Amino acid sequence: MRLRAEQLGAQLQKTLAPAYLIHGDEPLLALEAADAIRAAARRKGFAEREVMFAEKGFDWGALAHAGASQSLFGERKLVELRLASGRVPAGGAQAIEACLARPNPDMLLMMSMPRPEGSNWWKAGWFTAFESKGAVVEAQPLARAALPQWIAGRLARQKQHASAEALAFLAEHVEGNLLAAQQEIAKLSLLAPEGAIGLEEVRAAVSNVARYDFEALAEALHGGDFPQFARALAGLRGEGESIAGIAWRLGEELAALSRVKAGLAQGRRQEQLFMENRIFRAAQPRCEKALRRHSAARLREAVVRMSRIERASKGVGSGEPWDALLRLGLEFAHGSGH
Repeated sequence: MRLRAEQLGAQLQKTLAPAYLIHGDEPLLALEAADAIRAAARRKGFAEREVMFAEKGFDWGALAHAGASQSLFGERKLVELRLASGRVPAGGAQAIEACLARPNPDMLLMMSMPRPEGSNWWKAGWFTAFESKGAVVEAQPLARAALPQWIAGRLARQKQHASAEALAFLAEHVEGNLLAAQQEIAKLSLLAPEGAIGLEEVRAAVSNVARYDFEALAEALHGGDFPQFARALAGLRGEGESIAGIAWRLGEELAALSRVKAGLAQGRRQEQLFMENRIFRAAQPRCEKALRRHSAARLREAVVRMSRIERASKGVGSGEPWDALLRLGLEFAHGSGH
């Protein structure tokens, strides 16, 4: 069976599958899914736990050995198999299929990995084995439009609810980073009472430092001021800000600018395009600079590159994301791209 991350809890309350695959690029949802499976396994008597890291040179025979070996104390065992990449080698695929073909009732397999790579990976034998014998849990990033409702659901767990304005503010602040969102939600459980939470209470509880630093970063990028861009980026990095959050928000703004540029080419009004793409008044001056300086093709290319940087920031793409973002700023500073 296939499950979304939010469906896993209900499934675990009904039964415990013999094997679980957790895959996806959203770390918070993947971590929470693994924690939920571990807790359910403990309740079912899987007291022993063995963790395997399937890195380069990993002996996949260890998986068969784990399923065949008995604990000294006769305890049931949870085997966690962790893959760093989205590719399963041929030897690994064979080992997984063999393990699931003859499941050991005293062993529960939980495999975690980024989103699988390669063509038709969902048809691979190892993946379909998890679907047919166990459960596949998808931990995928949320769409921007879904983030306020996700935050509302998390607040409801701690008996709080917020206005639409407060939810939108919090969603914008965390820049698509669910780990950061969960931290702010936990903070609200301590700083605000149960019941309704207004916009001003959320503003008071949430730090705005990163948002203002982001404004400086975006202003420098769109204006072609590379020295200022480099300083702002170094400041964010030095303060421990999330490169994934920065890349997500910058990518969203560039994508919005690409859509606006296309609309302007069709003769549409800029004011209406800004409204449709949620480019608010404070961001409009810098966005106007970008629209004047860059062609539609260059903006589209920047969106693609930001997507790659965001993937690299989550460990599912190649390259060093901070360096890649710095290079993008340097290229934006040289030439208009028209």
